[in-house]
Amino acid sequence: MSFPASHKTVFVLDHGPFFAESCEHPVDYDVVALSKTRSTGFIPLAPFCKSLWTCSVESVLEYCRVVYDIFPQGKLITVVASDTQARPLNTWSQDNQNTAQLMPALANLGPLRSSKNMDASIMNGLSAAVELLTEGTDYQLVAQTLMNEDGAEEKVVNRGRIICLTSVKSESHGDMLTEYVRDTITQQNKTVLAGDSDNLLPIAQCDLTLINILPTNKESGIKDRSPASMSPYLTAEVHSAKAGRHLANKLSVIAQKHYDLAITTVTGIPMKEEQNAMSSANYDVELLHLKEAHSELRKLEAIMNNQPEPEPSNTMVISTKGPVATVTKSPESNTILLKWCQPRSSSVELLHCMGAYRVSPVGVNSRPSVCLTNFLLNGRQVMLEQPRKSGTKVISHMLASHGGEIFLHCLTTARSSLEDPPSISEGCGGRVTDYRITDFGEFMKENRLAPCQPTPETEEEPPIERAKAQLERMTRHWPMVIGDTIIFNMPSHLDPLPTLITKLVLTEDEVLECKKAMYHVVGMETRNEPLPVPTMGSRGKGPKRDEHYRQMWSELEVLVRAHSNTSPAHEKILQCLLDCRKPPGDEAGKMATKRAAEKANVKVERSEVEAIETQPAWPESERISGADIKPGIPKENVRGASDQPPLKKQKMFAGDVIGKPKAGPQSLLTLWSNRINSIHSKRHVEFAGRQEATGKVAELYPNLMREEKESTNGEVKKERTS
Repeated sequence: MSFPASHKTVFVLDHGPFFAESCEHPVDYDVVALSKTRSTGFIPLAPFCKSLWTCSVESVLEYCRVVYDIFPQGKLITVVASDTQARPLNTWSQDNQNTAQLMPALANLGPLRSSKNMDASIMNGLSAAVELLTEGTDYQLVAQTLMNEDGAEEKVVNRGRIICLTSVKSESHGDMLTEYVRDTITQQNKTVLAGDSDNLLPIAQCDLTLINILPTNKESGIKDRSPASMSPYLTAEVHSAKAGRHLANKLSVIAQKHYDLAITTVTGIPMKEEQNAMSSANYDVELLHLKEAHSELRKLEAIMNNQPEPEPSNTMVISTKGPVATVTKSPESNTILLKWCQPRSSSVELLHCMGAYRVSPVGVNSRPSVCLTNFLLNGRQVMLEQPRKSGTKVISHMLASHGGEIFLHCLTTARSSLEDPPSISEGCGGRVTDYRITDFGEFMKENRLAPCQPTPETEEEPPIERAKAQLERMTRHWPMVIGDTIIFNMPSHLDPLPTLITKLVLTEDEVLECKKAMYHVVGMETRNEPLPVPTMGSRGKGPKRDEHYRQMWSELEVLVRAHSNTSPAHEKILQCLLDCRKPPGDEAGKMATKRAAEKANVKVERSEVEAIETQPAWPESERISGADIKPGIPKENVRGASDQPPLKKQKMFAGDVIGKPKAGPQSLLTLWSNRINSIHSKRHVEFAGRQEATGKVAELYPNLMREEKESTNGEVKKERTS
């Protein structure tokens, strides 16, 4: 049986004279609480600085607190103080695994004196840490006893971790400490294997973490080292951290790495102000827990990024529907953001919960963390929703306490297995109804299992494995819904390509048939024929025809590429498909460019004809008396001499004009209306003036024009006689 390295952790604290120095990080006294009672001449105390030893102890206790909160059992920690000798402060017993046991033991060590402990060495603590790792815990001893009773030959695999907080003076000093631990493990394993003790186990793997601590006003000359294998039994890494809050943050990040933890930031918590109870503000609280609580969000991130498996990234998508928000994560931590939702007044309603994980606040002493903890311990529940830019809220997690411990519950945001399966025939509630039922029935018939004759043992692959392989090939791309596919809705155009591409071996004739099917589709696209796209559930105008072809080619490439590795013949089909999808420049592209140019020319010619038809007609005075115009006289003068305004061209009600089809596709209603208008235009009574007119344009009010001319001629005669 194997135990992970996180099962046993040994902290080695340097209790030497160097850690008696100041951390050079001043801390102010909190005088706010004394403001009401202090006198007028009150002088606040000067800031003070903690020692390096105090900073180390506080950081280690914070590390232990987080581990004990999230793992009440199974994760054991032992602390060793190293000066002139090694002093273990607790044991592997489960009763000693709590901060109440460690704090008095650390206090009994007493303060450090720089003049004393001159012979202190961190080597003593490292030797004691290796010896502690060889001691079997209660869990390991019980597992070893059960394995011995069952007669199993294997033994318990003993792994552990050593975290040493000390001062590394140089690179060579760090190498020397690493080599010392390596040699000590080798020697201790020989001693354990040579002895007959049942309580000692050889170390199969040890992870050594050296943390170089220095005051805040100094810079480290030691470079951080990533984990590296030093021997079959030892892996070592080196970190440098300044004392104070920097060291606490470093150990918090290391704890997340060692125990696979993550942080959930609960944002938007309404809380009354401490100074003014009438006002409230929103606060954020960070909670540590197992990374498994974010597993569903990680899967969603991988799906949206088209990744085969969840991979760490600097952003985490945290929504399942609609526009989503993203949260930036630090390079050393795994953090997501969830919004506070109104708490539930009762816990009677059951929710679909996928898991519950213990939490531990990052800042346990901060006022927002204390208020949230007390709120949950009083029996209230807090729902957490995913931040979204728009749409309805999606509640994915819940905070609640059980037995005095706070848990983060992961709620399902998809269909629960407790609900009824979606109906195929009924469509109530927006359920999917356009399943490929007929195609699925044919698929089941083609993949039925039948009894087979006994096969010889020399056969490489049994029939059941061949059946599984065929089923895997058939389902590499098989959409379940009609609206999710185009190529499976046009079998008359693509057959037999979808059927042949799933075969294990293809002949030359079958490859040729697949190529013919793709060439047929290329011809359809050249002729601009519509595709049989399902319109189920679509409203308004759908995508254009070019978009339909683009989607069809993309889906066809997915299908062919999924089977391209089956044989060289399948690769030929994929290459043919890629050739058919080449950008403009080949024959298909040239044809498409030519069609576009022809359409542009037709549009230009049609626009020129329309411009000519809409020009104003020639004045009737010029049409009638055009023969009387003398040479040399411009037409503008003749037009100005006429008192009649220019007549616009009248459209004839001829059948060939009304019934003439316009450019572009026409609906059946348009064709029928044009035909009816053409018939009616031939049946009306023609205008009497047009019947008597000599030309195509009839002159309006000819008598009025004649009377005006006669009156004008009479006045001219009178003037001449006078």
